[in-house]
Amino acid sequence: MSIELKDTDVIWRNARLATMNPAIKNVDGKNNYGMLEQHDLIIRDEKILAILPTDSVPGKNCKIIDAEQRLITPGLIDCHTHLVFGGNRASEWELRLNGVSYEEISAKGGGINSTVNATRNSPAHQLEDSAQKRLDALIAEGVTTVEIKSGYGLDLDNEEKQLNVVRALTQKNPIEISPTLLSAHAVPPEYKHNPDAYIDLVCETILPALRQKKLFEAVDVFCETVGFNIDQTKRVFDTAKRLNIPIKGHVEQLSNLGGSELVAEYQGWSVDHIEHLDEKGIEAISRSGTAAVLLPGAFYFLRETKRPPIALLRQYGIPMAISTDFNPGTSPFASLRLIMNMACVQFGFTPEEAWQGVTIHAARALGRAASHGQLAAGYRADFVVWDAENPVDILYELGRNPLVYRVYRGEITNHSHLDNDCNH
Repeated sequence: MSIELKDTDVIWRNARLATMNPAIKNVDGKNNYGMLEQHDLIIRDEKILAILPTDSVPGKNCKIIDAEQRLITPGLIDCHTHLVFGGNRASEWELRLNGVSYEEISAKGGGINSTVNATRNSPAHQLEDSAQKRLDALIAEGVTTVEIKSGYGLDLDNEEKQLNVVRALTQKNPIEISPTLLSAHAVPPEYKHNPDAYIDLVCETILPALRQKKLFEAVDVFCETVGFNIDQTKRVFDTAKRLNIPIKGHVEQLSNLGGSELVAEYQGWSVDHIEHLDEKGIEAISRSGTAAVLLPGAFYFLRETKRPPIALLRQYGIPMAISTDFNPGTSPFASLRLIMNMACVQFGFTPEEAWQGVTIHAARALGRAASHGQLAAGYRADFVVWDAENPVDILYELGRNPLVYRVYRGEITNHSHLDNDCNH
């Protein structure tokens, strides 16, 4: 391939590229992270222009960055989070560890309702300050795209407040944020005895009003025995469909209500949690191309014992994404590398499956499969340079951050080592 380079192009040279590109096979016909040696990564503006053998790239007038045999991977994608909320539930966790039941805690105003109350009572600047700290932790580990849900306001004003905080974070940080409306997360206290009326509010007021303000790009529902039933979930999805909004679902976490099959009917982006998913549901999402998002942090924190049906998901070729599910009640972990490790240890993922789960499959779960999640021509130039030789190193040794550069839309967002590594 011959290309004409511009002076403004940037060439990353002397790296080991874990492209995650499924089209790249090794001599055994396997993908193995889509590894390429002696290839240059060529960036133009915010995208990858090409990946070419080093000896075929002139680059005499381009900026060349020597990666010094470091590993380059796509930027990490955290495709399921609840980063914006008020308050803290560490004290509840301590109570549970000391033998107090969840029912007792909930009866005293604890559980998700405590987070709803704290979120409603927190000014936007306070929500932003706390969310920024969590986002900083993800960015420091190489996350370049993150999904953030609402769902702790549970009325028009407070759902809007949450999503306005997400918008502010988007404007202030070098990271792409996918905002999701999760108003159907729980029944708010004032609708405790009339959940159908709350679904009326979601469908008739919250969803269309906040869509008109372009505050979110997808709609999510917690379809579960402690959330919303199939009929209520369908009403929300029908409303989203009429407005041409993609959907996803918190489904099959605690029981099997058929939520995954419902998401598949609407060609949903993802089904999330899915510990109780059965083969019928897997067949449905296989036909619809829906991604499965597994959340080992919640599985660990809640000390669950029923794992998602990993073998069946593999058998049907379902793209398996993984995510932090960062939230105050069940997964307070702002580390996607930790989640990758958990997916291997608890769910039996291979390290390559864990990497696919935070790159190509996570991109699919956010409707970004054609632009994010791999190193390939035409894809967004979001990638990470690691002080590591192999991809498995990134999820093997935790507690030490091997990130050297985080590159977002072609620009280095941290500048350590830069003077030593750039040649012009």
